[in-house]
Amino acid sequence: MNPVVIIPTFIYPRRHRGGSDVVTAYDHPTAPNQPGELGRCLESLAKVEGLGLVVILVSADMSIEAQAAEKVQAVASAHPEVTTLVIGAPELALIEQRMAQLNIERLNKEIGLAGYGAIRNLGLVVANVLGFDAAVFLDDDEVVDDPAFLQKAMYGLGKLTRQGVPIVAKTGYYLNDQGSYLSKWEDKWYNRFWQQGRAFNEWITKAMRGPRLSRSNHVCGGCLAIHKEAFRRLAFDPWIARGEDLDYMLNLRMYGSDIWFDNQWVLRHLPPDSPSEGMRFRQDIFRWLYEYRKLEYSRALIDLQQVKPASLEPYPGPFLEPGLRRRIRLTAWLRSFGRPDKRAYRQAAKAATGVASAYAEANCAKYFEFQYVWPEAMKRLESDQLLSSALVRSSMLRVQDVEEEAAGAPAPAPEAAVVAGADAAVAAGASAPVPVPGVPHPSIDPGATTQIRLDMAE
Repeated sequence: MNPVVIIPTFIYPRRHRGGSDVVTAYDHPTAPNQPGELGRCLESLAKVEGLGLVVILVSADMSIEAQAAEKVQAVASAHPEVTTLVIGAPELALIEQRMAQLNIERLNKEIGLAGYGAIRNLGLVVANVLGFDAAVFLDDDEVVDDPAFLQKAMYGLGKLTRQGVPIVAKTGYYLNDQGSYLSKWEDKWYNRFWQQGRAFNEWITKAMRGPRLSRSNHVCGGCLAIHKEAFRRLAFDPWIARGEDLDYMLNLRMYGSDIWFDNQWVLRHLPPDSPSEGMRFRQDIFRWLYEYRKLEYSRALIDLQQVKPASLEPYPGPFLEPGLRRRIRLTAWLRSFGRPDKRAYRQAAKAATGVASAYAEANCAKYFEFQYVWPEAMKRLESDQLLSSALVRSSMLRVQDVEEEAAGAPAPAPEAAVVAGADAAVAAGASAPVPVPGVPHPSIDPGATTQIRLDMAE
């Protein structure tokens, strides 16, 4: 296997709340004048055996896109032991231009740098264009302690189960700042109708006691490996507010595959404090109501497998059952009395009965329409030498500008001029690729089938 590591990072002013678009509100954005956690993550990756390319996707407020990409590039350049490729707005423009040349339908909402699902789709497109056969997603606020992290990520990927079913995706788990894999959920009166932490703890406790590999009911988006056979045919959902990782598992099940849990694949998740827990719960309201309506809609599509809440016990089944809206509303109101972020929770309670339900109804069918387009788009972009050369060249030009600026050289050229060479190469269409430094493609053995089957639940 030759995996690429993909890390989304978010650069937004602290005042950013996503505006009118629910999918562009992020949990832990880094302010433009703050160092953020990305450097710590890259430093931890330096000791990982078999590490090849690390792609960093830069999501930023439109007013600071160029500044954000340069900021991230400076952080990446401070870790020369890690080979990085920074993808910002200029590189996205190159991808969109190449897609237009290949007569791929405009997918600005579905593939881009705005929204958790669209950003992950962009990462999959980059992995596909550069010719990798596995994508490993990390988050920028994580720390990898295990030098064998990538070997464990690849273990079993692409292999067949005893039933002859290929393992096309797998997830590991997080340790929190207390060194525990359990949720910090509290058994308080205001959580009476929302036992999410308890349900998750019940599930993961059982999974940790079981064999190394078992079918997963949960996905850690920052510890997720996807084989090319999955990502070339199945995209993330760009209409979900958050929880796009768990949603991907549900999508895989609907389309006949699954995600596996590896209880030996682990990292540490050390996020900064959330600016508003009430706002985060509001995003969860949009997420769960949308997920419930999407699964309900999918049952009318005869070419999909039905995913029922009973098959997802103890988690997340209870959060996909009828009566969800009432439980959400009650929880938001109770938390508005028992938690500090009272005003945000009251607003969340109103959202449950209004805009969140309307959003779910209006968008629940769109992912399935997108899925008709995604496999063909990935087929046309696979190992595209012209685009891969342009992406690497564009990113390398940014590296030069950052280094010159650090050395006190004259100010860099405007962003449009910085990528002019790469842009011209893509615009030329059928012309030969621009020569660029090679992209590392590591080779990692996913393990012996006989051993993998011994490590696997029935």
